Amino acid sequence: MSVALEERLVGSDRQNRFRKSRRNPDFTIDQDWGSYLAAEHDRWDRLFNRSRATLRNRACDEFIAMMNALQLSESGIPDMEKLSDRLEKMTGWRVVPVAELVPDDVFFNHLANRRFPAGAFIRPEAELDYLKEPDVFHDIFGHVPLLANPTYADFMQAYGKGGQRAMQLDRLPNLARLYWYTVEFGLLQTSAGLRIFGAGIVSSAAESVFALESHSPNRTAFRLDRVMRTKYIVDDFQQTYFVIDSFENLLDNCYQDFGPIYERIGMAPEIEPDQVIDGDEVLTRGTFAYFRKRQNSSVATIK
Repeated sequence: MSVALEERLVGSDRQNRFRKSRRNPDFTIDQDWGSYLAAEHDRWDRLFNRSRATLRNRACDEFIAMMNALQLSESGIPDMEKLSDRLEKMTGWRVVPVAELVPDDVFFNHLANRRFPAGAFIRPEAELDYLKEPDVFHDIFGHVPLLANPTYADFMQAYGKGGQRAMQLDRLPNLARLYWYTVEFGLLQTSAGLRIFGAGIVSSAAESVFALESHSPNRTAFRLDRVMRTKYIVDDFQQTYFVIDSFENLLDNCYQDFGPIYERIGMAPEIEPDQVIDGDEVLTRGTFAYFRKRQNSSVATIK
């Protein structure tokens, strides 16, 4: 690649060039690790170093231990094939590159067979702090460390199998909320206090602080049927974070038959993201100051 071409590509950030990659029937692609630019490897390193510093005494011990065991501190974007070789020896999981979000049935099939689909592209410089579509940093730094934890690895496989059944029963929205409020935005109660394990939090330096230390959000003890009824926010911090007491109990929740739960909550009203309901064990009641400020700012902008 010529210097001129590389500078032009860096300048445009290349967005997601992997969308043009040839896709296999299971939607996987060739990561083409050698095609990453020095600027892209540098971007990973800066994201990694910032998150590692932020997560000290905030992420759960299991995440930190497996991040180190998988050698994610090595410089540059990980080669998924080499990373998978290390991960597979621990829990039988592999990381497979994809161009973008894959269809639900494909996603669940991968999880049910201990394969985690990870986006191959890295976010552009202009979107370093917030990205709508999961990239290689979110997927690998955020999700993969806990796949090296045996209990959590079993939970993710059970979730994949549960997803296949949820599609058959037309209950996918309910199951998606379980993923959102645990895999992406879950908190864990430990002897040292609340800790982060959700990938959407650990891969965001700002939300890593907000989720644990802000007075704005609710923090509520996890209940499966409650979580399955709760709507969520996709473009901002969460108004409620659910707290599990162990990965073992989370796994036990996924080993049960969801059919009766779907029937029980089928006619129940949905719960708003900021709502507290009867039966909730509220660990901290949010002030919602951050969200009111955001709302007032939006109204002022519209005026």
